[in-house]
Formats: sequence, C-alpha cells, structure tokens
Amino acid sequence: MTTLASICLLRTSAIGDVTHVVPLVRTLQQAWPHTALTWVVGKLERKLVGDLPGVEFVTFDKAAGWAGMRAVHAALRGRRFDALLQMQVAMRSNLLSVGIKAERRVGYDYARAKDLHSLVINERIPARNGEHVLDAIGSFCEPLGLKQTSVRWDIPIPDEAHAWAVEQLPGDAPTLLVSPTSSHALRNWRPERYAAVMDHAAARGWRVALVGGPSAMERTMADAVLAACQRTPIDLTGKDTLKKLMALLSRAQLLLTPDSGPMHMANAVGTKVLGLHAASNPDRSGPYSDRRWCVNKYDEAARKYLGKSASEIPWGSKIEKPGVMDLIGVDEVIERYEAAARKLGLD
Repeated sequence: MTTLASICLLRTSAIGDVTHVVPLVRTLQQAWPHTALTWVVGKLERKLVGDLPGVEFVTFDKAAGWAGMRAVHAALRGRRFDALLQMQVAMRSNLLSVGIKAERRVGYDYARAKDLHSLVINERIPARNGEHVLDAIGSFCEPLGLKQTSVRWDIPIPDEAHAWAVEQLPGDAPTLLVSPTSSHALRNWRPERYAAVMDHAAARGWRVALVGGPSAMERTMADAVLAACQRTPIDLTGKDTLKKLMALLSRAQLLLTPDSGPMHMANAVGTKVLGLHAASNPDRSGPYSDRRWCVNKYDEAARKYLGKSASEIPWGSKIEKPGVMDLIGVDEVIERYEAAARKLGLD
C-alpha cells in the first residue's frame, strides 16, 4: 500500500452528510498522518467543520453559481492531487469536480452514480446495498488500500460556544432539545404533536428547549410549536450558530427531531436522538451510533404510498409525500422518550 502525498475530498453539503465525512478524515489522518488533506466544502458547512486540525479547507459558495465554481478552481489552480474523493453525485458537484486535477478520481459504484458522475471519476467504491450513508462515505478510502474500522468525530467546539450553552442551559437538569424543522418540509412533524411530547417531558420534570436556525421556515415552525405548548419551553430558535448548537447538544440528554442535520450533529457529540422517520429510512440516514430511540414508520409508509414493503423498494428511496409524517403518533414518540429516560436513569 502506497502512502499518498495529497488527497482532495469533495463533499460540499449538507450538514448531516458533512458530519459523516469527519470519521473518514480521522481514518485518513490516522493511517497517513503526513498526507496533505484538502476538503472542498460548502460555505455554511465550513462553519461546522472548518476548524478540524490538519485539514486545508476550500469554500464552495453554491449560491454564487458559476462564480462559486470558478472561485474553487482558482484556489486550486496549478495543483494536482494524488487522489480526489468525489463523495457527492449531484450535477453541480460533478461539474465542480471537473476543475480539480487528480491522478485517481474515486467515486460511487454504478448503482449510486447519477448526473454524469461516471464521467468525472476513474475508480469506484465497492458496490454495497443496505449501507448507512456514513459507511458508504467511509468506504471511499478502500480503493486507496485503507479500511475505516472505527468511527470518531471530535469536531472542535470553541470554549465560547460551551460558555454560551451553559448560560442558556445552566445546571444539570435533564434536558430535551427539540429541533422540529428539516430543510425537507415533508419530513416535518405537526407542531401540535411536538408540543404534546414537549409538555409530557416538562411534566416529568425535564427542561425543554426549542432550537432551530434563523430561516423564516424555522421561525414559523417554532412559533406554531410554542403556540401549541401548554408549558412554555426555552426558545433558542435563531439564537445559536452551528458551533453553539453543538455545545447545546452536548449538554442535552435527548434530541427530538426529524431526519435533519441536527440529528447527526447530536450523534457526533454522543447525545441520544429520538428521530422521527417515515419519509426516510433510519437504517440508511438515521443517527449512526444508536437508533434504538427512533420511531420508524418507513415500512408502513412504503406500503401505504408505494404499495410495496421497504425491502422491495430501492435502498435510499425517499417517501416524501404529503401526510407521510402523520403515520407517527404522539403516543409512539412518548414511548420512545420514556424508554430513553429509563436507559439514562432519568425516569
């Protein structure tokens, strides 16, 4: 096995998928500590992982369109990598990769390649069905002769972010964080159902806090949840940054959320996740380390909306249909909350 001098990783988005790349970075660093790693990453996503030690970051601003691509190409002009790990199959990422020069261009297997992906790579990861996204990303080191045998994040959290989180969530009260909004609207649960679970946790003596980003969609969802709550939670919507959210998550015992970036951020800091899955398969995109606390209605959704069982549809299929999240009942979520509380010794 030949140690490579330089590797470029291309995975620009989204937040959850970018967290899945971090263990691969750790695997490469452990095996080849002297290999120069360059990561082309999205502008927002860099705010989460851009301080990983030993990695050079090149920012891709997708909102800038072609100018954003030209900026990346300009930053890498005159450079040639031993390998490019092209970990994103979207057309925009495939076009972006054209301007990155590399001897070896590792991409997805034929089944997962799309949007001209096969034209911009010359090697492929092993073809496997039924993988979690993190394991698929981890397999990008296999054509290089390595194997990801452990999963480690250790995403840096600045002291000031920890200090801010302590101010918002002082003491050691058991805490339920609720991040109710996915960027995919059809993955979102009803506000009144979130509120019912939050009221239940508050009645059990837990501190409950609502979190979310500054977008209008997230503010609208937060306001609807707050209006339905009988017991007013702490509202931190729009007040944090990605690093501050990581710090908040590290102080919580449980996160309630649909399939979203915060789910994977929580998993990365070891916080248990009560994930809500009907539109997506938790075995593919749920919290990697521990999915025991998730509510899984994916098979029921497949049967209702597609007329097939989950095992009969292509791996990774999204069932983002209107009403699909209504398959998840409040009682089922409360049952998972209670099970997690018992496991934590907080019942």
